[in-house]
Amino acid sequence: MQWYFVAALLTVLTSSQGILTTLSQSNGRYMYDYATVPFLAEVFKLVVSSILLWRECKASPSTRMTTDWKSIRLYPIPSVIYLIHNNVQFATLVYVDTSTYQIMGNLKIVTTGILFRLFLKRRLSNLQWMAIVLLAVGTTTSQVKGCGEASCDSLFSAPIQGYMLGILSACLSALAGVYTEFLMKKNNDSLYWQNVQLYTFGAIFNMARLLVDDFRRGFENGPWWQRLLNGYTITTWMVVLNLGSTGLLVSWLMKYADNIVKVYSTSMAMLLTMVLSIYLFTFKPTLQLFLGIIICMMSLHMYFAPPNMLVDIPATAKAAPESLKEVSIERRTDS
Repeated sequence: MQWYFVAALLTVLTSSQGILTTLSQSNGRYMYDYATVPFLAEVFKLVVSSILLWRECKASPSTRMTTDWKSIRLYPIPSVIYLIHNNVQFATLVYVDTSTYQIMGNLKIVTTGILFRLFLKRRLSNLQWMAIVLLAVGTTTSQVKGCGEASCDSLFSAPIQGYMLGILSACLSALAGVYTEFLMKKNNDSLYWQNVQLYTFGAIFNMARLLVDDFRRGFENGPWWQRLLNGYTITTWMVVLNLGSTGLLVSWLMKYADNIVKVYSTSMAMLLTMVLSIYLFTFKPTLQLFLGIIICMMSLHMYFAPPNMLVDIPATAKAAPESLKEVSIERRTDS
C-alpha cells in the first residue's frame, strides 16, 4: 500500500513540473541558465540521500554497501542519460504548452514496454501490449489540430521541433528508467547507498556540462559558480525542489515497485495539468485533447486491471470445472 502513496505523490509532482517550468519563463525565455537547475537538483538529492544513508547506518551497522569498482562503474551511464534528458525537457517547453508536454511524456510507456522486453526479458500480456498501443493512439489523437477558424496548414497543434524534442525526451526517460531499475534490483545494496552513487555522478556530469558551456562562451559571463543563481526566483527554486523530489520518489519506486508503474503514475497527471493550465495560462482545450485523455485513461485501466475485470466470463464457464467428475479407468491386459 505504501507504493500507492508514493505513486500518487509522484503524480502531483509530475503534473506541477511542466507548469512550474513554464511559470519560471519570462516572455517565453528563461532568464536564468536552465543548465544550473539539474545540477542543483542533483546536489539536493545527493544531500538528502546522504543524510538518510547516515541515519540508516546508525540504526543498522550491517547496512549493505558494495564498494567494488565493477559495480560502481555502472552508475555513470544513467547519470549521463538523465543529464541529457533534463536539458531536453527545458528546450521542449519552449515549443509546446504544458498539457502537450505532459501528454507526450506518456510515450515513455511505449518505449519502456519495448525496452522491458528487449533488455530485462520481461514478458507483457497481450492486453498490456494493446494498452500500450492504445496509449500511443490517445497521445497522437490529443495533438491533432481541428480545422475550424485556425489555419490548417499544419496537422498538429505545435511546431515539429517540439514534437521531436518531446519524443527524444520520452526515449531518454525510458532508457534511463529501465537501466536504473536494472541497477537497483541487480544487488541488495541499501537504496540510499545506490542513490548516493547515482547522484554523485549526476552532480559531477552536470558540473562538467556547466564548465563546457563556460569554455564555449570564452568565460564572457564569468565562471559558472559566480553566476549560479543569476535570474533565480521563488518559482525557479520550486522547479529545483520539484525535480529533486521527483527523482527521489522515482528511485524508491524502481527499487520496490516497477518502472512501468512509475511512468503510468506520471501519466495520471494529464488531467490535472490540463485543468491547471486552463486556469494559469488561459489554455483552451480542444475536443481532440479531451478524446486523447479519455483514450489514455482507458489504456491505464486496461494495463493494470485484472483480466477478469476486463472480460465478462459466463457463469456456465465458471461452473464448468466444478461439474467435472473424476473417472477412473481400469486397464485390462489379456493373458
